[in-house]
Amino acid sequence: MTTITKTPSTTALSAGRAPEPRRDLKIATGLSHVALVAWALITAGPLLWVLLASFKSNTEIFLGKPFALPNQFSFETYANAWSDAHIGRYFLNSVFVVLISTAGTMLFGAMAAYVLARYKFPGNRAIYYLFVSGLAFPTFMALAPLFYILKGLGLLGSFTGLILVYIAYSLPFTIFFLAAFFKSLPYEIEEAATVDGASHVRKFFQIMMPMARSGLVSITIFNIVGQWNQYLLPVVIMSGPGADQKLLLTQGIAQISVSAGYQAEWSTLFAALVLTILPMIVVYAVFQRQIQSGLTAGAVK
Repeated sequence: MTTITKTPSTTALSAGRAPEPRRDLKIATGLSHVALVAWALITAGPLLWVLLASFKSNTEIFLGKPFALPNQFSFETYANAWSDAHIGRYFLNSVFVVLISTAGTMLFGAMAAYVLARYKFPGNRAIYYLFVSGLAFPTFMALAPLFYILKGLGLLGSFTGLILVYIAYSLPFTIFFLAAFFKSLPYEIEEAATVDGASHVRKFFQIMMPMARSGLVSITIFNIVGQWNQYLLPVVIMSGPGADQKLLLTQGIAQISVSAGYQAEWSTLFAALVLTILPMIVVYAVFQRQIQSGLTAGAVK
């Protein structure tokens, strides 16, 4: 007589119950959660320290406990950073440059990506790969040519020159991302619009742009964050007579820390850092769902 040995999984199935999760899967899930918590602490720890330090005196910062609460919460350091350290002027300069350059990047990048993704013509792939090759070009290698080109055009130390460089700097990734996104959109609606007599411009602005809204929002946020945090390009381009009035936030904060030396009012410097970081956190918090949907929508055709 043959004896049949039942495993726990077959016993659970014969009893009408689902088999228990595998132990190794539980261990992997637990380790992933631990890794995510550790990563969150590593990321949030410095931000929390900067926020607390912006309310402390120099003595509290250097002699007190790092994450201890300040003796008193006062926004005087933020007022000093905004007015005395000219962070307000640097902030407005950054907002102006980033808004104009992001708008230009999205307009030109979306139009180029749409044509390269939806129209077939000789040289299509060559132009696409030419744009994409910009992703592999290190920024610092272009600093000297950019400097002399802008100097020859009379755009050195001007917002116009910086905005044009920002647009050129952001176009490769924008076209690479949006071209894949436009390819994933259905052709039926566009064909129906063509039958109805819609022009290429009308199809792009009234049909394709609304359909690609989630992808456009995602790449817009990436461009805003990248241009807002840019330091190397403004340092090279915003030089010359009168450039001190046109510094961006990253340049302004670096200038404060370098010029003050050991006599720096560190709480004011940390307040300036908070004013720099906070807008990007707010932007991402507001548009996080659109960013996630945009990243996933273009991955499936």
